Amino acid sequence: MAHHEASTTVDVAANIVFEYLSDLQHLPQFLPRMTDVHPTEALPADAQGIEARRPQQPVHHELEVTADDPSGQPVHREAWIDVVEENRTLRWGSPGNPGYHGELEVDFVADGTSHVTVRLDTSHPASAAIDNELANTLTTLKTTLEHTPPTDASHTPTA
Repeated sequence: MAHHEASTTVDVAANIVFEYLSDLQHLPQFLPRMTDVHPTEALPADAQGIEARRPQQPVHHELEVTADDPSGQPVHREAWIDVVEENRTLRWGSPGNPGYHGELEVDFVADGTSHVTVRLDTSHPASAAIDNELANTLTTLKTTLEHTPPTDASHTPTA
């Protein structure tokens, strides 16, 4: 199993970065190969607010994602994402592939600045191509968020 990790600093407050990332409809805007994401199950009642959950209890999302494989062909897969608001963490994986999972954390640095770290574990051998994709993803995310008006981070960013 190969472990990959990358991080970047974003000149946007951590709560705004996490709010944007935890809206799963934004995933195709910064994940290079992802083209579409659809929930496959309704969210449970405890997903409606942090006060309805136990501390550190994630909101679990079952999804179907469409992504282009390296050859450019679309691939449809089941996936899951857990959103943990208290520590601004997303965790994900694929039920059919236990050798693939990841985590993204948004940390407070200072007023108006956050640090985003993404970790990915795959059953594939270590690859510079995967490291490059992670770096590209973080660059796209940084650019997108730094060009989004701070009061409107939950909506489609402006270019």
